[in-house]
Amino acid sequence: MNKTFPLFFTLLIFLLANNCTCAFGNELTADEIIVKANVAAYYSGNDGKADVEMVISDGKGNTRIRKFSILRMNTADQNQKFYVYFHEPADVRKMAYLVWKNINTNDDRWLWLPALNLKKRIAPGDKRTSFVGSDFYYEDVSGRDVNEDDHELIETSDKHYLIQNTPKDPDSVEFSYYNVWIDKNNFLPQKAEYYDKNGKLYRRVKATKIESIDGIPTVIESVASDMNSGSNTKNIFSDIKYNSGFQENIFTERFLRRPPREISK
Repeated sequence: MNKTFPLFFTLLIFLLANNCTCAFGNELTADEIIVKANVAAYYSGNDGKADVEMVISDGKGNTRIRKFSILRMNTADQNQKFYVYFHEPADVRKMAYLVWKNINTNDDRWLWLPALNLKKRIAPGDKRTSFVGSDFYYEDVSGRDVNEDDHELIETSDKHYLIQNTPKDPDSVEFSYYNVWIDKNNFLPQKAEYYDKNGKLYRRVKATKIESIDGIPTVIESVASDMNSGSNTKNIFSDIKYNSGFQENIFTERFLRRPPREISK
């Protein structure tokens, strides 16, 4: 299961409004490709679960490891809910992250910090900041709303579609645009490269391993890299399951302080 996961991580069945519909010959339009990619990356099954080992490398030979579980549930009108619970190490143990993904409006996000006995609401403007000190962003966990960008199909090959995505509100993000390579067979995003306001590549996210789980092509390893600092973060997914029949009450603030039984111990 995959924000991009990518983590998970990281792309919806719904109509796109006012986006580019350019096509090459009989190929799909950019909008159609992006819709299929979002479905493949984030909406497989009615729900999904995975355990994740996150390995953070600072580019100087130092590494940190975090272990957590993530639950995802599709809800009405193509909205979604995500729950992340941290197991290790001690400084993040029992920390929890909750997302209510709302199509065409801001997501609701909460972070529970047990060491401070603090429930923190994550502001919409903070979604593109580091997720627990890694090279992944909060937005990578649940995915970016494709309605926030204009999409252009700039290249197609035997294996991939290359889509350039430009934010409709450039002041709301740190990038000027990002390119995504999407597999033509399974529509999973294979690689995303982000360019800063000066047109320089500064960030890359790759799906480095993909396997079929319950007949569903699934990212089981992904890597986010910071081209400026040299740091990178690898997410390794295991115990991936779909269609577990989660109840929606799992994804409430009540369970920020204690994990539901569906979380692996």
